[in-house]
Amino acid sequence: MNKISFMILIAISFIGCQPQHDHMNLEIIKSTYEGKNSAENAKNLMSHLADTASWTEAAGFPYAGTYIGATEIKKNVFDRIAQDWTDYIFKVEGYVAQGDTIVAYGTYTATYKKTGKFFKARVAHLWKLKNGKITSFEQFVDSKMVTDAMD
Repeated sequence: MNKISFMILIAISFIGCQPQHDHMNLEIIKSTYEGKNSAENAKNLMSHLADTASWTEAAGFPYAGTYIGATEIKKNVFDRIAQDWTDYIFKVEGYVAQGDTIVAYGTYTATYKKTGKFFKARVAHLWKLKNGKITSFEQFVDSKMVTDAMD
């Protein structure tokens, strides 16, 4: 086998593997939304987070900021949501996947415990992965809908 034939074979092999890589990343992200219950989703999320994963909540959102690592993410996002909201749900409508980047889009709904006000807001989550681990998350949301429920 000559050098060019070998390189073509390697390129074809790599291209053939890419869709499976994309599919694996998509399945990891889906597992954080589509488990049997929120506890399973949380377990799946924590098992796939890289040690130094960054998690960014949108500017204007009640928990805005960037948190590093599972402990900070849980404390500054999920514990606070559980404390402040009733029936906080992200209804995923679809996914867009390209390599190590996945976008999940849909709608948040919840009721703020202190005011009893309900909100519904459009949202997108941008995920980045490397070697099967989530390295970053960024939230895009209509924060005004959320903060209006808190007033």
